[in-house]
Amino acid sequence: MRPCARFVSSMAGKNKRKLEDLSVDEFMLSGFDSDEEDACEDEESTQQKGNMKKPAPQKTSDKKQGKASEHKDHLSALKSKDPEFYEFLQENDQKLLNFDDSDSLEDEDEEERMYHRLPSQLEEADEDDDEEESEKKDAKKSKEATKVTEAMIENWRAGLRKEPTAKLIRDITQAFKAAVATTKGDSEELCRYTISDSAVFNSLVLFCIKDMHAALNKMLKLKAPEQGQKKLILPSSSPRWQKNQIDIKMYVAGVVQLLSSLTQATVIAAVLRHANQMVPYYLCLPKQCRHLLKSLIKHWSTGEETVRVLAFLALSKICRHKQEIYLNSVLKQMYIAYVKNCKFTSPNTLPMINFMQRTLAEMYSLDTQVSYQHAFIYIRQLAIHLRNAINLKKKETYQSVYNWQYVHCLYLWCRVLSTIYPSEVLEPLIYPLCQVIIGCIKLVPISRYYPLRLHCVRAITLLSANTKTYVPALPFLLEILQREDFNKKPGRMSIKPINFAVILKLSKTNLQEKAYKDGLVEQLYDLILEYFHTQACSIGFPELALPTIVQLKAFLKECKVANYCKQMRQLLEKIQENCIYITGRRQKAAFGVADVTAVAAWEKQVAEEGTPLTKYYSQWKKLREKEIQLEISGKERMEDLNLPEIKRKKAEEKKANKEFKGLFESDSDDDDDDLFKSKEEQGGSDEDDEGREDLSDLSDEEDVDDSEEDDSDGDQKKPSSSKGKTPKKMLSTELKVVAEGDEDMVEDLELSDQD
Repeated sequence: MRPCARFVSSMAGKNKRKLEDLSVDEFMLSGFDSDEEDACEDEESTQQKGNMKKPAPQKTSDKKQGKASEHKDHLSALKSKDPEFYEFLQENDQKLLNFDDSDSLEDEDEEERMYHRLPSQLEEADEDDDEEESEKKDAKKSKEATKVTEAMIENWRAGLRKEPTAKLIRDITQAFKAAVATTKGDSEELCRYTISDSAVFNSLVLFCIKDMHAALNKMLKLKAPEQGQKKLILPSSSPRWQKNQIDIKMYVAGVVQLLSSLTQATVIAAVLRHANQMVPYYLCLPKQCRHLLKSLIKHWSTGEETVRVLAFLALSKICRHKQEIYLNSVLKQMYIAYVKNCKFTSPNTLPMINFMQRTLAEMYSLDTQVSYQHAFIYIRQLAIHLRNAINLKKKETYQSVYNWQYVHCLYLWCRVLSTIYPSEVLEPLIYPLCQVIIGCIKLVPISRYYPLRLHCVRAITLLSANTKTYVPALPFLLEILQREDFNKKPGRMSIKPINFAVILKLSKTNLQEKAYKDGLVEQLYDLILEYFHTQACSIGFPELALPTIVQLKAFLKECKVANYCKQMRQLLEKIQENCIYITGRRQKAAFGVADVTAVAAWEKQVAEEGTPLTKYYSQWKKLREKEIQLEISGKERMEDLNLPEIKRKKAEEKKANKEFKGLFESDSDDDDDDLFKSKEEQGGSDEDDEGREDLSDLSDEEDVDDSEEDDSDGDQKKPSSSKGKTPKKMLSTELKVVAEGDEDMVEDLELSDQD
């Protein structure tokens, strides 16, 4: 039984025995005393229970000591108030009576130590102490790390050539790790070596690029691959691989980090050549290989020409030997990188986009099953964008289709299907892709989007030629000949030709320029000729060319521009010549139309012998490629634009002004006032005409421009008539007549407007 419980029960019994003997005053006094003692005991018991369950809240030491002494006083008062119970406690519970407040204070101090106590005053940091600590740290690092020198690199080179050992390779990899850390700026990274000189850094990296691959092969005792052997010898097959795997892993990871931090193209190319050599080592280390692939895709899509080629070679090498592991993810990342980097097209970026198209098509040809899954998903995505644009008919949905990324994706999948053909797996995708391209052409069939239509027709021609599939692309070209009025005079003159290869949409000013119609006729000539070249050996060429022949003849009848007629007449002659040739060969054939094998053999024989159109196309293609290269390089092709001779006109006006300058100075002020008044009145009428021109349509602007050209020619002729005459002295009345000569220009302008 606990002491407190015995204390309470004994007090209850004592009160019952003395209750009859006590008076009222004594009863009240004794009752309150016992209640106070009980309350004190209850507080003590609850405090002890709280101390057992959880630590008491923090209080000052003076309060704690006061409570302990107070409790001790209560126990001593018990001796006088209840001597029997006090004797009972002395016999049975001496610890309770011999209460010492020092014990409780020690326990409470221990509990206080469990919690953080704030200092009474905050200490100020000393800068000298921080500097001393940093100097100590730097001193420790300098003591731990060894500085790499040129002599050390020469010793390592000599050791590798003599006999590469595991210890030597470990030292070199540690030094290479330190060199890579300097490019990243990781000064806190612990390394055995430090590199503080740029010359040492260059020599170390050059040494590793040149000698490490051969040294690792020699240390692992790998056999050199035989000539013509495509299968790689993996380093993991060596018995020494496990022993040196950690050092090799550190080295190849450093090569990847170095690739990601370099900026100079020549250095990146050198490191990429080394990474291409180290591909067998990356194939044995999956994590480092994934990091390398990510870096290679970045350089393939954003680097310079040499860097792109080297990155693609390494990508192709890895994916050829580990198709089942890396090919799917690599194709996805390469396609996303291609879409991101073809958003803007210019003469400088177009060759890089074409390079990415061709190399990505080659990567898709590695596995047709994987390629079908990717092609199906992405062609369907293009079709969904087109469907939304057709249904919603909003500007945003039109822009999701009529942009460079969409057009380049269409062209990419045409090239992929053309490269992999014949393939039973990918052949079902030809029809949906053609439907998407045709739908893209028909979405907004206006003249401003003729360049985009020409790009789509070129993609269809590529797909039709390589997959031996007839796709009707000629109607979209002949429609331009029908809609466009080539006889209409251009509203603006331009010196530079329009490069249709790098534009999708024409501006309103472009549509008024002479270069627009010149370039459009040239593009139509090129595309019609290219399409007929793909079908030149077909046994049905005369029937295929008949609608085009009829349309070209109608164009030649209506068109009055000699340059346009000359090009289209030449194209018509070549098509008719090829029709005559195919018809003559067809008449000699002894098989029927239903005999498919005989027809295929006949077409193959005709293709080997050649037709007039194919022979002409081969010569024309060489010349055309040279012109395209000049356009891409930024050189302008000079064309005869029949510009008015504005410089000569200005010179003649200056001479006329010099001749009449003295005469106007000798005139009276009144005459000058009359002259300026007439000019102001004329200027007011010109301003009204300009306001009307601004409100007029595009066709009205073209008429006004034409009239201005006629007036400029007339102005050139007028000063020339007075050029040969010598200036004579004139009277004021005669000068007024000369000053009013500008009114004739206004009358000429009115006559040209009526015309």
